Amino acid sequence: MLDSIFIGMTGLQGYSQGLRVIANNTANINTPGYKGSSLQFADMFYSNSNTGMGTMQVGYGLNTAGTMLNFEQGELRQTGNTLDLAVDGQGLFTVRDSGGNTHYTRAGQFNFNTDGVLVSRIDQSKVMGQDASGAVGEISIAGKSAIAGTATTAVKFAGNLSSTAPSHTIGSVNILDKLGGSHAFTVKLTNENTVATPNQWKVELVDASGVAVDSGSIAFENGLPKAGNSTVTMDFTPPGLASMAVVLDFSADVTSFAALTTSTLSMTSQDGKGPGTLTGVNFDASGTLIMNYSNGETVKGSRLLLGRFDSVDAVAANGNNQFDATNQLAWHTGLGAEGGFGSIRSGMIELSNVDLSQEFSDLVIMQRGYQASSQVISTANDMLQELFQMKGK
Repeated sequence: MLDSIFIGMTGLQGYSQGLRVIANNTANINTPGYKGSSLQFADMFYSNSNTGMGTMQVGYGLNTAGTMLNFEQGELRQTGNTLDLAVDGQGLFTVRDSGGNTHYTRAGQFNFNTDGVLVSRIDQSKVMGQDASGAVGEISIAGKSAIAGTATTAVKFAGNLSSTAPSHTIGSVNILDKLGGSHAFTVKLTNENTVATPNQWKVELVDASGVAVDSGSIAFENGLPKAGNSTVTMDFTPPGLASMAVVLDFSADVTSFAALTTSTLSMTSQDGKGPGTLTGVNFDASGTLIMNYSNGETVKGSRLLLGRFDSVDAVAANGNNQFDATNQLAWHTGLGAEGGFGSIRSGMIELSNVDLSQEFSDLVIMQRGYQASSQVISTANDMLQELFQMKGK
């Protein structure tokens, strides 16, 4: 009967541990990236005795063999914050704490700290990435709050240039230098149609003072730009800067018909851009940092470094929504949208994968098991008391 009490105690202890696991799962039902766990039960050792009528095996109760993490993906929920990230697949984000220790997490709640480094909002651990050269390090926007402008290299035109008109002037042609400075020009086209130069036009780039800084010519054939003679390269020198070349492009969407007596030729675009300031950041499906600037430019940064494992036995929960690798040989590192690591979803977080209805069902089972083990102890105790009373008589 003493053995029965011991066996009942193992049941109480085991089911108490099971209740603790369920309580932890239930408490973390709203924890982003949380992975539920379940307690593994096993029976204890057995003793064999020969009763003369055969061998009898007697067990010694309940044993717990540790917990098993459930890495089934949780629901991905939209947050609207571009620095909330989720992995749609098997990968985990890689973070490094202040002590230089590497951890992994499915909770992509990140932001940039005052130093411009991407960190976890939970414990300020740095999010690891990989740059274009393959070097692994922190993801940073330090020194990237502004971007230099780009000089104009091409100006495009569209419309009809009446072949019977003597000339045509296009105003408000703004050209940007490499520092983002804007220079206003007009483009003057003069009809040079002769027997020697049929359907040819002289093109002049005229500055604000009325001086032609450079000139060239274009030609038409059957009312369309003549191949090889539809662009003009103009050179001019901005004040204090080196000379720059700009191509005036009349090769597309430009005509020269006499039936259209009015010239509608005008500038449509130029490819220069002024300086810009950082207006926002986000990550694409491959985990690449995308920096958006006020001048319309986008610049790509490092890519998020992801980890994944071959066996759940190589993973241990560490707290703070993080996991540790217990066997580095079972872990792999890589990038999003390749190698089975999964794609990155910006503006979303992964919710806990705890199934509350299943936890409640397991809770009832633990309660029944605990009550049964308690009843075994109570019954064995009553039997011992009865035995002591019999001996006293």
